[in-house]
Amino acid sequence: MILYTLQDNGYIDFSEKIKMYPTEKFNMYVNITNRCNCNCTFCLRHLKEDHKLWLKDGEPSVEEIKQAFLNAPMDNVKEIVICGFGEPTIRLDDLIKVLKFIREKYPQMKVRMNTNGLSDLEFGKSTAPMFEGLLNTISISLNESTAQKYLDVTRSRFGIKSYNAMLEFASQCKKYIPNVVVTIVDIIGEAEIAACKKVCEQYGLNLRIRKYEKN
Repeated sequence: MILYTLQDNGYIDFSEKIKMYPTEKFNMYVNITNRCNCNCTFCLRHLKEDHKLWLKDGEPSVEEIKQAFLNAPMDNVKEIVICGFGEPTIRLDDLIKVLKFIREKYPQMKVRMNTNGLSDLEFGKSTAPMFEGLLNTISISLNESTAQKYLDVTRSRFGIKSYNAMLEFASQCKKYIPNVVVTIVDIIGEAEIAACKKVCEQYGLNLRIRKYEKN
C-alpha cells in the first residue's frame, strides 16, 4: 500500500477506509520504501513475517505516488504523514519531489514526516534545509538518552555517531520546519524517560512520549 490509514489496530488502504466511513476524516500515511538504514529491535519487520505495508512490487515511482494522490479521496484527509514501512529519507530526492507536489496540489494540507533523523549521515550533507516550506511537522525518533543505548536499540549502520547526528539534524530542523518533535515510547522506564527529557532540554527540543504498539 502506498496510501493507508489505521483500522482496528492494523492498516488499510486509505480509499477502502473512506468507502466504509465516507463522511469522516483520517490521517493519510504515505509509504514509499521498504529500505531503512537502521535495524531497530522493536521494528514491525521483526514482529510479523508478512506485513501489509511491505511493498511487494518494489518502490513506487514518483509518478505512481502522485497518481495515488490524484486517485484518492483527498477531502477526507486530516493530515498527510510521510511514514510507511521504511525510512522515507532513504529516497531523499524523490521524497522532496513528492512533498513539492503535495504543496502545489494541496497547499492548505497539513504535512508531517516521521523519520529516524539520519539523512545527514546517509547523504553526507546537511539535509534539513531541503524541507523548508514543505513540512508543517517533523517527528524524529529519539529512542534513548545516550549514544550507546540508542545504537543498541536502533542498530544503525552508521554506528555510535548516529545519536549525535540525529540530535544535530533535529536542532537544524528548527530553522526550517515550524513544528519539530522528538519521540520516545512509554515502555523504556521512568528513569530513561527522565533522562530523555534532560537531553531535550539541552537541545531545546519538544518531546512526545508515544504509547508503544506492536501492530
